[in-house]
Amino acid sequence: MINKKIAKILYEIEELLAIKGVAYKPRAYRKAAKALESLEKDVADIYQKERVKGLEKIQSIGKSIAKKIEEYLKKGKIKYYEELKEETAIRQLITHYFKTKDVNLEQLKKSAKKRKIIYSRFTRPAKQLLELAGSMEKAKKAINKVAEWAKSRGLDYAIETVFKKWLELDRLKPKEIVKKPYYNGNPMVWSRTKRRWYVISPEGEWLEFVGEESDIEWRVIR
Repeated sequence: MINKKIAKILYEIEELLAIKGVAYKPRAYRKAAKALESLEKDVADIYQKERVKGLEKIQSIGKSIAKKIEEYLKKGKIKYYEELKEETAIRQLITHYFKTKDVNLEQLKKSAKKRKIIYSRFTRPAKQLLELAGSMEKAKKAINKVAEWAKSRGLDYAIETVFKKWLELDRLKPKEIVKKPYYNGNPMVWSRTKRRWYVISPEGEWLEFVGEESDIEWRVIR
């Protein structure tokens, strides 16, 4: 479990460094995280027996990352990670907002560089949302809630939409997705009394369905 916990933190450091725009370092943290995940021995046991030198013997883990693993094993946290989270908070939130719009970090960077997305336009509302929510976790959940609600209705949404819907968040529900049966393009109905399917012809006739259940096409009706 400790290996996976530390690996998770290293993956998050990788992401935060990428959001920050740091080159090369993210890859080192990703490799170290993968090495911990595949490690058969408990990293705490390795440290107990050989200290930092033992950690450095693990493939893809250098002196700097070994020191951070030691810090976690001793204190249950990594100062560098905590500082990164605080330093990149606004950028994290903006990145998360665009992720809900199916724009990944690389696409966001390219669009911002080409001025297709004016990144600075989102800084102030992201900061205000973070202050309103009180934590990154709550701010992200609020964005997710609004995104799910808006997408189910085919609506666009901005970070400002979260402010407008803040007092309604608990009541925001995605539009129910209904699936209806069809056969060869014609709608079907289930007769409870006769306990069988019928196909409604273009003329409105109810024709008994004699096919297999697998022949029925279920279409999403929004």
